[in-house]
Amino acid sequence: MLSVAVGWQVYEITHRPLDLGYVGLAQFLPGIVLFLFAGHAVDLFDRRALLMWCYAGFALCSALLLLISWRAPRSVHLIYVVLALMGAVRSFNFPASRAILPQLVPEEHFANAVAWNSSAFQIATIAGPALGGIVYAISRGPNTVYAIAFAISILAMAMTVRIRILTAVRSKEPVSMRTVFAGFRFIWEKKLILGSISLDMFAVLLGGAVALLPVYAREILRAGPWGLGLLRSAPGIGAAVMAIAVAHYPIRRRAGLTMLLCVAGFGVFTIAFGLSRSLILSLIALFLVGASDMISVIVRATLVQIATPDEMRGRVNAIDMLFIGVSNELGEFESGLTAHLFGTVPAVLLGGLGTLVVIGIWAWLFPELRKADQLTVAELMPQ
Repeated sequence: MLSVAVGWQVYEITHRPLDLGYVGLAQFLPGIVLFLFAGHAVDLFDRRALLMWCYAGFALCSALLLLISWRAPRSVHLIYVVLALMGAVRSFNFPASRAILPQLVPEEHFANAVAWNSSAFQIATIAGPALGGIVYAISRGPNTVYAIAFAISILAMAMTVRIRILTAVRSKEPVSMRTVFAGFRFIWEKKLILGSISLDMFAVLLGGAVALLPVYAREILRAGPWGLGLLRSAPGIGAAVMAIAVAHYPIRRRAGLTMLLCVAGFGVFTIAFGLSRSLILSLIALFLVGASDMISVIVRATLVQIATPDEMRGRVNAIDMLFIGVSNELGEFESGLTAHLFGTVPAVLLGGLGTLVVIGIWAWLFPELRKADQLTVAELMPQ
């Protein structure tokens, strides 16, 4: 909901695609500074308590956006400040929420749980933008969206209290540069993990068109805020359908090749979206973008969690978060900057073509990824 409201509000104020890129950049930059500290904190402290503080932080950000919309509705710079704070909160939220997941289910069910967890997340990805666009259009402004987001964050904080986790004994190493950077060393040694998370990073960095959806909704498809909500929801619907399909029919063989082919599909469908001038065709293309990307998400998440010892999951997931931040938030800035320089449609088309180039390079650089078969501990640990 916030993504739609902030994107539409910023573009209504400035009418510049580059400012939509700054929305992503403002959320990405705090992660560069904080991700190492956040990962180590997740490995040292109670992960459930950290999650509760993160939801409180998201509630604060929603309240500040509401206050800005009331008191200084034309101040884009204040919005960027709040988005930077939100990026700082997300630096802790992502590794904490990912690292706690293996403490909720037995190891033999983990790959299936990742798929179901992704399905639940995608339901929010579908409902949030659609509801945000509708509420924005009905209330003729972002205030109601920000108020609802504040209430939901408080509800999430309250619900987290009821979580019961499987307590795991974690060795608490003293804080040092060696322990802080241990996650980097671990990922560098596991070429399969390095290949999967870096592939996803570069593919989405180049091929992400989400940041430019307000431009498409307003200038190209002429669909308004409700249309932007539909466009933002379409990838989530595709991802949710694919996640449910994988939950019922898990990837049992040729996981690496499947991931490479699906990321290639992500690039192809991004190009199709860039060429579309029809709302229906654009929604179909974005649906397929989300469906193909979900395979990459499931494979990467399963690889990272199964192959990582519990006492290092915070640091490893923090690095994974940095890679995802580069692909998503920095990708939004890249899309906004490219659109500013070359135009909106060429930016999307170049991004899709860039994704296809990355696929070819990564298939050559990481034969371990190309040859990966089953997503099991037995296959991953010897790497």
